[in-house]
Amino acid sequence: MSVEIIRLGDQPGRIGQAARWFHEKWGIPEEAYLESMEQSLTGENPVPQWYLALEEGTIVGGLGVIENDFHDRVDLSPNVCAVYTEPEKRGRGIAGAMLYHVCRDMNRQGIPVLYLLTDHVGFYERYGWDFYCMARGDGEPEPSRMYVHRMV
Repeated sequence: MSVEIIRLGDQPGRIGQAARWFHEKWGIPEEAYLESMEQSLTGENPVPQWYLALEEGTIVGGLGVIENDFHDRVDLSPNVCAVYTEPEKRGRGIAGAMLYHVCRDMNRQGIPVLYLLTDHVGFYERYGWDFYCMARGDGEPEPSRMYVHRMV
């Protein structure tokens, strides 16, 4: 089976399904995802943007690009957010393929630098991301790792 990575804007009929899927993974209100996804469909700006990994039409992974992923470094923008691959699909390179896809797509839209906030150590480095600094997520007691990816 192969995985297809799509930009939600290319298949807007999936917006409700995508918002529910991200809500179930991250606990952020579904309405917040819907609002951001609807904004991405206008085509007015390259950010926000949402991407899905599909296997036989089923969502097996996803991520977004938003201005700020709820952290104190508002100068580091835009941010890749909500990176998730279904547990039973992990270890197959889906997250790496999504990251590669989003970096290329955003670069084509004039955004060669992306940031990402995470607690993971060692994962994103495999996909060309570099540790940049520590940043504090909203309401988080400890800072997390901020990564940068440059297509330049």
